[in-house]
Amino acid sequence: MSLLADPYTRLSKAVYSQLVDYGFRRSGEHAYRPHCRNCNECVPVRVPVAQFQPRRSQRRTWQRNQDLRVIPRIASYDEEHFALYRRYIDQRHPGGGMDSPDRDRYLEFLLSSWCDTLFYEFRLNSRLLAVAVVDHLLQGLSAVYTFFDPGESCRGLGTYAVLWQIREAERLGLPWLYMGYWIKDCAKMSYKIDFQPMEAYRDGRWQRLGGDPIAT
Repeated sequence: MSLLADPYTRLSKAVYSQLVDYGFRRSGEHAYRPHCRNCNECVPVRVPVAQFQPRRSQRRTWQRNQDLRVIPRIASYDEEHFALYRRYIDQRHPGGGMDSPDRDRYLEFLLSSWCDTLFYEFRLNSRLLAVAVVDHLLQGLSAVYTFFDPGESCRGLGTYAVLWQIREAERLGLPWLYMGYWIKDCAKMSYKIDFQPMEAYRDGRWQRLGGDPIAT
């Protein structure tokens, strides 16, 4: 189950920036937060970018992808993006409920009329290797979704996209990269814990994951 922000309240970048700090997340036009009885496994997480310390493997991934150009694009439908998205979903997430997405479902998932969103292209020369969909908030960036060429697994494009967003948030003077929800026992979300230090929203406040509450 999910707790939705009041559908009669007009959402905006400013309102969503506040909601994110209470554990909300955007999917298309809607802001939601998991709200399941007797279950608190979906944990909102964020990276304090000024304190981030990349691991050795992450530093190698960063260097491995320095031949890529990152190009910001206005959030809109693009046939090349959609083709890459379909290849990614079909090969990386078969049977996960997102199989064979059509154009409408793709747009409903990633776009919003009220949020400040950019599609960042990662290109090797003219070839599109990845797209990171990112919401720009007042206090940080929010990683909405990243999809990439499944034939380029040796590059670690998913990790590189997160590292790039951390760097971009720091360049913009924004303190946090919000990474959505982390579930401890979900293998597909295990990569998030590799970006340390990480903060989790639990019991109504942000705290270091596995650490002490953070003063606000």
